[in-house]
Amino acid sequence: MDLTLATRDVDGTTVVTVGGEIDVYTAPKLRDKITELVAAGVYDLVIDMEAVEFLDSTGLGVLVGGLKKVRAHDGSLQLVCTQDRLLKIFRITGLAKVFVIHDSAEAALTAS
Repeated sequence: MDLTLATRDVDGTTVVTVGGEIDVYTAPKLRDKITELVAAGVYDLVIDMEAVEFLDSTGLGVLVGGLKKVRAHDGSLQLVCTQDRLLKIFRITGLAKVFVIHDSAEAALTAS
């Protein structure tokens, strides 16, 4: 399974829609996209994970790294995730307390 990434800008916040699997093989693609956006001066990100089918520890590391990058610029990185199996990973790892997780991109954009 491959990783698909699409970005769109909504009133100064960039939504990155992620699809497929975020694992040891595909996570660098997401990391590079976040790094590229931050380098371009984009510090408010919403990562829409509704189409993500699998997430491993490498993927979690990329998300945490992305959060650190945007926070260094007083930015934010919020997640969109409603899938129980992914939410369970965030709860078990304690990252549900680190990330703001919304049930839709619209909710994330309203909150930012």
